[in-house]
Amino acid sequence: MGERQTDDPPLFYEFHVFACVNRRPEGHSRGSCAARGSEKLRDYMKARAKELGLPRVRINGAACLDRCELGPCIVVYPEGVWYRVNSTRDIDHVLEAHLVEGGRASELLLPP
Repeated sequence: MGERQTDDPPLFYEFHVFACVNRRPEGHSRGSCAARGSEKLRDYMKARAKELGLPRVRINGAACLDRCELGPCIVVYPEGVWYRVNSTRDIDHVLEAHLVEGGRASELLLPP
């Protein structure tokens, strides 16, 4: 399940990153990624990916990704790898380790 089939069209993006920018009402029990700064982090990631000249990479904002208590979070496809990012330094690390080098920013991985 979830594996690419041989007759699927080629991937349009090499990497597609979704950053949760959901905002819940102030004081909500689960919190929200936007309240923890995810919008600025998403904007930084978009600009930084462009600066690095990463080809076929798309950074998108997403509504709730349902991992609110662990956020701000991003998910990188096609692998479906989840990260918690708290700073521009974390974003730089994910971009370098995952999108440039093809590895993982292991200390930022969210639990399954």
